[in-house]
Amino acid sequence: MAGIALLRQIAQITLVNLWTIPQRLGSSLVIVVGIAGVVGVLVSVLAMSRGFQHTLASTGRSDRVIMLRAGSDAEMSSDITREQAVLLSAMPGIRQTASGRPLSSAELVLMVDLPRKGQSDPNNVPVRGVEGTAFEIRSEIEIVEGRRFEPGRREVIAGQKAAGEFAGLEVGSRLKLRDSEWTVTGIFRTGGDVHETEIWADAATAMSNFRRQSYQSLTARLESESAFDDLVRAIGADPRFSIKVLREPQYYAKQSELLSSLIDVLGYIVSSFMAVGATFGALNCMYSAVASRQVEIATLRAIGFGSTPVVVSIMIEALLLAMLGGVIGAAAAWVYCNGASLSTLNFNTFSQVAFDFRVSPGLIAEGLAWALAIGLVGGLFPAIRAARAPVVQALRAS
Repeated sequence: MAGIALLRQIAQITLVNLWTIPQRLGSSLVIVVGIAGVVGVLVSVLAMSRGFQHTLASTGRSDRVIMLRAGSDAEMSSDITREQAVLLSAMPGIRQTASGRPLSSAELVLMVDLPRKGQSDPNNVPVRGVEGTAFEIRSEIEIVEGRRFEPGRREVIAGQKAAGEFAGLEVGSRLKLRDSEWTVTGIFRTGGDVHETEIWADAATAMSNFRRQSYQSLTARLESESAFDDLVRAIGADPRFSIKVLREPQYYAKQSELLSSLIDVLGYIVSSFMAVGATFGALNCMYSAVASRQVEIATLRAIGFGSTPVVVSIMIEALLLAMLGGVIGAAAAWVYCNGASLSTLNFNTFSQVAFDFRVSPGLIAEGLAWALAIGLVGGLFPAIRAARAPVVQALRAS
């Protein structure tokens, strides 16, 4: 019975508190807007990090491997000779076509300067030279406009994110790469992964025009996912090689670690400073609310309402205002950021990577948790003060 009476008192005082919010609209809005700003900034910044991670982590399949020179963390610092590429393609565990041709593609990557649309400053855009088998290995690639490049000709195809972000990548346009001109023959997509930010060309033509003598990586499709360990052991036991073998998802996920960590740290630092300000704002507003209702609270306690219902009801009010601010902030971040495109420099490859912001349910939940934490701290101390105020002194204050 005592518990039911306590809950009844909490409900009654809470309803009174909520009913009088319009009379304290200004201070209540300060709490809501302040917390909405914190949650909006936090979710927006972390959505950038999650989008970048998703773009790289969604690249590749577990039955494909990428081979690099031992000690290399990225293709740009790797080197694989023509002879090694031929020998690696013949290693056990690599799938072959019906005609006995290995499903492998020796590739080179180089950077070219292209301005963003509407700008003149150059940006590093990756050009990937691939062999013809690359289209069989990466079955997710789809030409959405134009056609593929023809081997032996100065032709390229562009990922649709690169075509949307950088100037001069329309089908039929002439593209100056270093000291030669190439024709853009098609636009492709790969399901939103990092390859959509690249320009692809025939590997042999690219090596000849860019005066390269070796590849930088070799991508191959396995006979099965379980063939990975056998391939690693075979390459490790062969004294002709000093090669690192990684599953594609493992490689691309590693490429996102540095930048996504930096974005996360930046987002949490900015949000923490804003949260401190919002917490002090909530404290001041709740203290003001309690002070303006001092007589009302003292009267309730004088007629038999306990201190605990007073504390709990003020906490509920603070948490509801915080939750409202959190919902508004998360909704604003979702409306303005979710799906928005951005390109930034990947520190691992020093190339531009285009990606979309991703406001996930997990991020929204994290933002709401921050809002509730601010509301909890902002409401706790004013609630305790209201409950501890001497009743007689509070009534005399009127």
